Amino acid sequence: MGIAHLGHAELLVRDLPASRAFFTDVMGLFVTEESDDQVFLRAWQDWDHHTLVLTRAEESSLGHVGWRVDGPEQLAAFERRLKAQGVEAEWHAGSIGHGDSLRFRTPGAGVPHELYWEVGPFRDPAAGLASQLPSHPQRFTGRGVAPRRFDHVNFLVDDVKAEQEWTTDVLGTRHNYYVVGGDELRLGSWMSHTNVSHEIAFMRNKAQSGDHLHHVAYYLDSPDQLIRGASLLVDAGFPLEWGPGAHGTSGAIFLYVVEPSGHRVEVWTGGMLIFAPDWQPIEWDPAVSHLGLEMWGSGMPDSYLTYGTPLVAAAAGAPVA
Repeated sequence: MGIAHLGHAELLVRDLPASRAFFTDVMGLFVTEESDDQVFLRAWQDWDHHTLVLTRAEESSLGHVGWRVDGPEQLAAFERRLKAQGVEAEWHAGSIGHGDSLRFRTPGAGVPHELYWEVGPFRDPAAGLASQLPSHPQRFTGRGVAPRRFDHVNFLVDDVKAEQEWTTDVLGTRHNYYVVGGDELRLGSWMSHTNVSHEIAFMRNKAQSGDHLHHVAYYLDSPDQLIRGASLLVDAGFPLEWGPGAHGTSGAIFLYVVEPSGHRVEVWTGGMLIFAPDWQPIEWDPAVSHLGLEMWGSGMPDSYLTYGTPLVAAAAGAPVA
């Protein structure tokens, strides 16, 4: 029983037009479908119908994180496993871009997850964008920051160790590396189902003020593309919260920016790949943990370990994807 890979994230946004403009005009994502209340987006080499959903809401928050499972039989198997853990799971009829899904929240932080198997076919998002290259779902246009693909999600939680252990034990997510502070306090854990450095991460909320979405991330091919992206973001009126810098844990080069509705977005490149079937999580102990988040020495802003967006919608009855 298993999960194949991270599929998408749904962001509830308080300013849908402004967020749509940011992700399309500035970030360079492509709209595959939209209505008055939702926009479905993907990067130029994302194969699925969408990897990001923007949903109109009174207040910004995370709708859910979507994962594709290994096969259709896995959904019922996960339902049984979650029930055995005392976790309530609900079935949702097929939605735009994918089939029937199973939704639940983790018992600790309350992270909203969605599991599904069937995926709708990708269609050319605009006339003239079809690529002559069979391995490219569309042509590369170079519009905006122009990330290649959706990469990962990160959460700010009060108890990193507990959330990581539940996610590993129940969802089968491989624990790749972690950072500890004094008294063996877990400061961060990074995890994945594929060979990328991480698809989901948990970092300790320094303020201990509850659990939040920290960021969603998109991947660029090279450092020069990231530097170009940094300039485009600033020139479009979006100051960088942090970066460019380098994460010692993953070896990736990063930058962070906050989009108009308040969600943090990471753009990054590089990062180690994991192929060993018997991988054991790497510990970054207090002697080197300061290099884990930034090995080049730039100062971390106070907001980085205290600010995030809620995991639940403030507006009752907000639409979901």
